[in-house]
Amino acid sequence: MTQAQSDSRALRNALGRFATGVAVVTAIDPDGHPIGLTINSFSAVSLDPALVLWCLDNNSHSLAAFQKASHHAISILSADQENLSNRFATWPADRFAGLPWQAGLGGAPVFPGCCATFEVANEVAHAGGDHTIFIGRVERFAETPNLAPLLFHAGRYGRLVAGQE
Repeated sequence: MTQAQSDSRALRNALGRFATGVAVVTAIDPDGHPIGLTINSFSAVSLDPALVLWCLDNNSHSLAAFQKASHHAISILSADQENLSNRFATWPADRFAGLPWQAGLGGAPVFPGCCATFEVANEVAHAGGDHTIFIGRVERFAETPNLAPLLFHAGRYGRLVAGQE
């Protein structure tokens, strides 16, 4: 069935048919406090130079802080980190209270137990409709190949089926 371009809920539902991984992006705000949020808009851009991108709604209260941050850390969540995803998708809340993390490049918080982590220099941000597209230069990364990723599809979390990893 074809929907009108102006039907934003239908468009959002159709876009949700694309299964994605789930990540948390973090940084340090200008006052030195950790900030972070859950994203599924993450993609590789280039291998040479190593660039990745992620997107943030222009109405986000964290937009200015992410724009000013020297670095971001992008943590690709594992299948058992659904609670971490939910914590960073909730507002308002002290998202970092009681969580173990270590300071990565530029102080950006890095979490243990993730499938992969990318520590990126905040290279450039572009306007893209109602979002800002952040492009970061990968300066350090790590992976844990034996962990299955947390997935998101049609508004729900999912997991890989055993034997298909």
